[in-house]
Amino acid sequence: MLRRIGQYWRIVGTGFSFAIFGLGGLFLRIAIFPMLKLVIWEHELQVALSRKVIRFSFIAFIGIMRVLGVLRFTISGLERLERQGLLIIANHPTLIDTIFLMALVKRADCVVKNELWNNPFTRGPVRAAGYINNASGSNLIDDCIISLQKGSNLIIFPEGTRTPENGAITLKRGAANIAVRGERNITPVTIRCTPSTLGKGEKWWQVPSRWVHFSIQIGEDIDIHPFIDENSNEVLAVRHLTNYLQDYFNKENERHAFA
Repeated sequence: MLRRIGQYWRIVGTGFSFAIFGLGGLFLRIAIFPMLKLVIWEHELQVALSRKVIRFSFIAFIGIMRVLGVLRFTISGLERLERQGLLIIANHPTLIDTIFLMALVKRADCVVKNELWNNPFTRGPVRAAGYINNASGSNLIDDCIISLQKGSNLIIFPEGTRTPENGAITLKRGAANIAVRGERNITPVTIRCTPSTLGKGEKWWQVPSRWVHFSIQIGEDIDIHPFIDENSNEVLAVRHLTNYLQDYFNKENERHAFA
């Protein structure tokens, strides 16, 4: 009986958290970011402050979910994110992985789906923060490399969508392209959610009967130079690096499943 009451409470808490998230995004769009544009004329400073505002908003959102008893989390290797110009690659098991990483990473940049640029709740923040639109086509890789060169920490979810229910991770080659062409080592982040919630095909109200626990592990950097040195061209280097990263994340998932 107590477990059922707790589950109902977490459904309410989850719905309340997402309502706050949506209203907060709208408030940032109509009040905070227009004010920043009025008082700060220098574009780079506008972007930097907008990203700080978004980061602290996401920290608050995660804090609300924790206080309401919706989730708990542990983080290991956080010190590895205390650098600039990182290419951060993560798996994508849940709807709020981006929020977690954007809350943890300072000077974060990311690739945003084009539809978010026109969403009334998100277009204000993503445009003000100067995030990279995935509709930029052939310029997308170059935009990502330029962001890294400026010292931003670029977060990429190379699956392109949330991990399917069977847990099998399949990566697209975009992240490896950025790493090889930009000659950037990769900082891998493994995200685990137990029990599963907010996954692909799951509704927000499909809340497990017990607390959800997120485990976020920041791994040691993956050196990409052996992939460049051992292959005759960039195409082969990108292909082999993508296969390596795919094996890496699948092995991490399997290790967790049998732990």
